[in-house]
Amino acid sequence: MKNIALVSIFLLMLLTDIHASVQPQKNFDLQRFAGRWYRVGLAYDSPGFVRYRSRLTISMGTVEPKENGNVNMTMWSVSSSGCYSKVYIYKKTSVPGVFTYYSTRHRRVKDVTVVETNYTEYALVLKHKKFNKEFTQVALYGRTKKLRADVMEKFRAYATAQGFPKDSILTPPAADFLENCPPSGS
Repeated sequence: MKNIALVSIFLLMLLTDIHASVQPQKNFDLQRFAGRWYRVGLAYDSPGFVRYRSRLTISMGTVEPKENGNVNMTMWSVSSSGCYSKVYIYKKTSVPGVFTYYSTRHRRVKDVTVVETNYTEYALVLKHKKFNKEFTQVALYGRTKKLRADVMEKFRAYATAQGFPKDSILTPPAADFLENCPPSGS
């Protein structure tokens, strides 16, 4: 019984330390982060995602802060059947730049951390499920569909440092008619 308790305490300390090492953007400002973003890079090594890698294109999203500190993130993507959108509700936490949301696909709550942004050009975002590497993603968002080479390299280096193999770090092509996706007034 004592050994089980010691192992449990050790695992809790180890896993808490891993999560604590993910730090959000210092002095994160949600209002400056609001607006249109393009997902121009994605690191994701889930075995179920492998078959979709070749179909991935740049997607577009809008970050809309709410008065209560939560965020509506509307993402538009293009498929062979046209344009589609999905709204994610990111709930604020006590830490600025860190949110949670419920993944209907994985049926669990995930953390979303804005790791680094300069607000006007790019953002590195880590999406993860505490204690479960399988559901970790690193995304690179840009205010435009094309970012400087040094920003792209920063994304690749960060994803590699998080343990992603090089073949899981993707920079998808732009979708042909993505700009026509959002409804009027978005």
